[in-house]
Amino acid sequence: MSDFRSLYVHVPFCRHRCGYCDFTLIAGRDDLIGDYLKGLARELDLLGHVPVREDERPELDTLFFGGGTPTHLPPKELTRLFQIVLSRFRLAEGAEVCVEANPRDLTDERLDVLRRSGMNRLSLGGQSFDARALALLERDHAPEELAEIVRRITPGWENVSLDLIFGVPGQSLESWEETLQRATSLGVSHVSTYGLTFEANTAFETRRRRGELEPVDEELERAMYDVAMETLEAAGYAQYEISSFAKPGFACRHNQIYWSGDSYEAVGPGAARYLEGARETNIRSVLGWLARLERGESPVAEAEELAPEARARELIFLNLRRVRGIDRTDFRERTGFSLDRLAGPAILHHTQAGNLEDDGQTIRLTRAGRFLADHVMADFLG
Repeated sequence: MSDFRSLYVHVPFCRHRCGYCDFTLIAGRDDLIGDYLKGLARELDLLGHVPVREDERPELDTLFFGGGTPTHLPPKELTRLFQIVLSRFRLAEGAEVCVEANPRDLTDERLDVLRRSGMNRLSLGGQSFDARALALLERDHAPEELAEIVRRITPGWENVSLDLIFGVPGQSLESWEETLQRATSLGVSHVSTYGLTFEANTAFETRRRRGELEPVDEELERAMYDVAMETLEAAGYAQYEISSFAKPGFACRHNQIYWSGDSYEAVGPGAARYLEGARETNIRSVLGWLARLERGESPVAEAEELAPEARARELIFLNLRRVRGIDRTDFRERTGFSLDRLAGPAILHHTQAGNLEDDGQTIRLTRAGRFLADHVMADFLG
């Protein structure tokens, strides 16, 4: 069995599919929750992760329940979800155990289930403190309601992350600044900021093509990202990845596994695992995923074994997301390749352009380079 110490569990249920969302999920089909839980157990069994005595279970340093909306599950089914996973794995001392949550789902009963099941990090899909932006994003909470929920849960939860979206059509720089100020005033331990994108096959993309939604101006979006970096850093949140800011000791350990290019297991519809250079992605259709597992078949839809150079180039792409960048010695030890022989021209080009800084040992994105991160990183894929 492959060596990994991180597990992602995809829970595909939501009350409503927001217009900008292209994640694997199913809305209005709560009748499938029981079948999903049975399917999850079947997939874990197929992968060789069967219930065993606690001292025989593989140990995890990080466990992440994402979606969809895991907290959409009723308390009984939410308890069962955690039981299915934790009957097959044990948590290392100090493990990070995170669950994504819709703020309005966090009733006292669900919070009690989360605590009793060992969750110790909450990632809230708050998105904004601007009523107009929340309405356009089709979120089901109001600004004051979100603030009250965060105030209610933070005394009992030390590790709370808040997701925020900028670049919403019609959003002003001033309203984005106010959202950032309100987020920091609530004392959450972590903030993630994402520029709104119009993904293919989403309702937002359809509305954009029809002229019903106008993306914000590129310069305004750049100004919003700049304000996010300034405001959050001034409030004590260190930026450690392109979109991620944390108070000391609260950087998301699970997400850092992805950016570090380390192995991780993943289960559920649409879940993607990466184990020692082999990448697999499950079928996205929830019904298709269930049908395959009911037949005892693998739910994997795509599989790829990366060649050594492809693995090395992908590691550059992932590592550049981190503010600390790439250490040449570490890169050679992990890949067997010299960073400069593999990507010397791209390093030189983007250093001269001011997108990268290079001290001879480490390369990293400059502050200016973070605005062009996707463009810069694409040049390293060969």
